[in-house]
Amino acid sequence: MVYFGGLLALIGLGTLLFRDGDVVGLPAAAVGVVLLVIGAAAGVFGFIRKRKVRARKIAKGEPVPVGDVIERARALPRLIRAARSGAYGELPKSRMTLWVFALVYLISPIDILPDLLPVIGVTDDAGVLVWLLTSVSTAAGLYINHERKQVHPD
Repeated sequence: MVYFGGLLALIGLGTLLFRDGDVVGLPAAAVGVVLLVIGAAAGVFGFIRKRKVRARKIAKGEPVPVGDVIERARALPRLIRAARSGAYGELPKSRMTLWVFALVYLISPIDILPDLLPVIGVTDDAGVLVWLLTSVSTAAGLYINHERKQVHPD
């Protein structure tokens, strides 16, 4: 939600700065302001929600993903090697299979909703991409948490 809000805010800001004509019959300034406000609200709501969910997981004793984006990206090859060798059993083989299917779907020219349809044609690809990035990032974060517990058991 945080990233989606940021994207909406950027689109709104771009509309405010670079769009001169009307947008779907509405003044560009009004559309830009509305997108900017909705994007900022979505970003703040997503940030607050994320903090509450993390606090709830910590209170329950559940593992939470750790690491920033770069650290998670670096951990991904280690995660895949460990999962394939069986050293890390927390990641089901079906999850990695779904990741491969998602990559194939994104690369493939065949879509459920053709890209020729304006806006709607890209949404299925965007949804798959968001799911894939979220799933991979969460799994890598949990793997980093697992690695840290192996090195420093509490």
